[in-house]
Amino acid sequence: MRIVIAGGHGQIALRLERLLSARGEEVAGIIRKSEQGNALRTAGAEPVLLDLEAASVEEVAAHLQGADAAIFAAGAGPGSGTARKETVDKGAAMLFADAAVRARVRRFLVVSSMGADPAHPGDDVFDAYLRAKGEADAYVTRQKALDWTILRPGSLTNDAGTGQVRLEAHTGRGMIPRDDVAAVLAELVDTPATTGLTLELVSGSQPVSVAVKSVAGN
Repeated sequence: MRIVIAGGHGQIALRLERLLSARGEEVAGIIRKSEQGNALRTAGAEPVLLDLEAASVEEVAAHLQGADAAIFAAGAGPGSGTARKETVDKGAAMLFADAAVRARVRRFLVVSSMGADPAHPGDDVFDAYLRAKGEADAYVTRQKALDWTILRPGSLTNDAGTGQVRLEAHTGRGMIPRDDVAAVLAELVDTPATTGLTLELVSGSQPVSVAVKSVAGN
């Protein structure tokens, strides 16, 4: 498979790139800064220099041509303000979905956030983030040309992954190592039976492959 990841230098994306390339997939990661390229190459991914806040649908679609799957794992980051929640967490996600449709890439995964909701109340930056993610998720779910799956992890940690997770439509709050988020994404991208599902993810007691097969109905 050829898999293109938006936000290719993110903490989850780099872990995912290592997993996918190790199993023989062809992986490309979209980055905003050329100096991020070496980290992607080390992870086994091809760096693609492109600013999703400034690119057109046609420009993004050109990099998705021939891909088997697209994964949106970009984010404005914890230090960013409300404006970039709109341009990255919402705007770039919608642009990436439009580009996948244009390039006829059906399999589409989104790394969202637990609590994402277009109607989330509040005026803090994190409130704006949850609204932006919720609006982006809602937009993706309306794209009939995409075989989408939305993953909403709980609170992210840098603890070593355990490979044991809880993956359900509603898990309730919890923690999850980024290692395990990446492992679940690597399994989901190859499980089209999860199309149309919005899933929450926290640490749990099921091996990743078992958890994914369970929600896929296998």
